[in-house]
Amino acid sequence: MVVRIILLCIVFLLVVLFFTFIPMGLWISAVAANVKVGIFNLVGMKLRRVVPKKIIFPLIKATKAGIPVAVNQLEAHYLAGGNVDNVVNALIAAQRAGMNLSFEKASAIDLAGRDVFEAVTMSVTPKVIETPLISAVAKDGIELMVKARVTVRTDLGRLIGGAGESTVLARIGEGIVTTVGSALNHSIVLENPDEISKLVLDKGLDSGTAYEIISIDIADIDIGRNIGAHLQSLQAEADNKIAQARAEERRAMAVALEQEMRAAVVQAEAEIPKAMAQALREGHIGVLDYYKLQNVLADTEMKKNIGTGANAYAESKREA
Repeated sequence: MVVRIILLCIVFLLVVLFFTFIPMGLWISAVAANVKVGIFNLVGMKLRRVVPKKIIFPLIKATKAGIPVAVNQLEAHYLAGGNVDNVVNALIAAQRAGMNLSFEKASAIDLAGRDVFEAVTMSVTPKVIETPLISAVAKDGIELMVKARVTVRTDLGRLIGGAGESTVLARIGEGIVTTVGSALNHSIVLENPDEISKLVLDKGLDSGTAYEIISIDIADIDIGRNIGAHLQSLQAEADNKIAQARAEERRAMAVALEQEMRAAVVQAEAEIPKAMAQALREGHIGVLDYYKLQNVLADTEMKKNIGTGANAYAESKREA
């Protein structure tokens, strides 16, 4: 009796382990969908650390859509870090749209970090990208603020290694700035905004990108600042500062020269008493001559003071 109970427990444990390790529900779903997947394949997925439902459900969708995909292909893509469900959805969408997209191409796009299903969708339904306000200045110095809407379609052949939306927007901005900058007058651009679209499209800005530019439509143009006048004002201000600096330099040089001349005069005046003393010692002038010279100097100083006072009085009378 005890042996029978032990055997029943062992059988029960084996059954529990069997149904735990082998996803019988997935196997039944696959058989019901006419997808040929053996139980040992499911066991192998478990051993290879592959989530079976990540493989079986996309395989069922692909089989029902008539897309020939093998289990090993899906497993290999899953182990490489790809999104199996997204790849299968992209293959189904491409088949419905009449596009020629193989599993190898779709899986390569997915492993490159692109959303392959979104890429197929954009190939069928183009996407509209709106640029931010782009500042461009015409030759007359008037700034124009331009906003454009770019309609793009995914090019699956250039999706791997091709530049993204940011590159397309940058090139569009560069083309708008170049086109507006070559206009002689901003009014010409305002009268014919479609000329911007034509010139930018002719530049082939979608080369090397993952997209094909279908159209470029100018959504809005606003007049901004008068950049030319602003630059002229800044230039005039800079010229004024330069002129002031040069004038200050000349004034400083004049003051320095005046100081040098005054120093020379003071030095010369300091030599006068020495020269007079030397003349007195050598007998070239007498004492009476010295006193006469002092009287002349005093008389000259008095006349100078009288003249200064008269000039001050006249100046006060004029101000009154």
